[in-house]
Amino acid sequence: MSTRLRPPVRVALARSVDVLPRGGPYAYEPKFDGHRLVVLRTAAGVLLQARSGRMVADSFPDLARAARALPEGTVLDGEVVVWTGGRTDFAAVQKRAMAGRARAAALARELPASYAAFDLLATGSADLRRLPYERRRAALVELLAPLGPPLQPVPMTTDPDTAEAWFASLREVGVEGLVAKRLDHPYRGGRREWQKLRHSETRDAVVVGFTGPRARPRTLVLVLPGDDEPVVSGRLGPHLQLRLAEALRESAAAPETGRLTTSDGTVYTPVPPDLSVEVQQTAVRNPVTTVVRLRGPD
Repeated sequence: MSTRLRPPVRVALARSVDVLPRGGPYAYEPKFDGHRLVVLRTAAGVLLQARSGRMVADSFPDLARAARALPEGTVLDGEVVVWTGGRTDFAAVQKRAMAGRARAAALARELPASYAAFDLLATGSADLRRLPYERRRAALVELLAPLGPPLQPVPMTTDPDTAEAWFASLREVGVEGLVAKRLDHPYRGGRREWQKLRHSETRDAVVVGFTGPRARPRTLVLVLPGDDEPVVSGRLGPHLQLRLAEALRESAAAPETGRLTTSDGTVYTPVPPDLSVEVQQTAVRNPVTTVVRLRGPD
């Protein structure tokens, strides 16, 4: 591994925009509904790091196995996705992410993962983050071209008209929107310099728990695309409480977990990731996640 790049790796972030940026040297990439994942090929094997810093190689043994073909010192940034019925399935990704070692092998056969790599942070002993995106992208494509799926570079274009066409057509296969990146910028972990254009203000999220009684849940604990850190929704209204109570009656408690606690100290009852909801987030600095409606079982 690079002598300077060690886990946990701080990933670059994106800020939401209302229109596709033009007029600069931009690269445009589709934004898939999946989990952010850093792949680190070390001398000892492979590490898979979620955005939160948690190591998740046990949950994705198929990706860890494929990543052994990478040269030692390679560090990739990208998104892990699962395709079902010709489109990305975020609930399936969450099932994979929550699986322990005992169940992970079976799920890898049932719901094989793909990795859409969108950046190359290191190779050999060289830290590439200071290089402009254009050079990192070229090195990424050259590195992954001989390997093929499940490790592959995310599609990219520098033509804004092509990007607009992608934005209009790829929604049907589960693409959340587009990410625009300056061709001449380095990779800056922890900073929101990329720009993300979504199809709408609402997003799908997977329910992983709830607070309050099962018969009248107060809030939901959710996982959003691109992240693995659970967030707590705003207070549910009476109608949603009734709908979700009915759905939760069909969902058993997650095995051998009991009560869990989020990073902000909220204690909740976990459930298997079988329910999806549509949510809306307001504010950027301290977002409030509002549940709009129940999507239903996956």
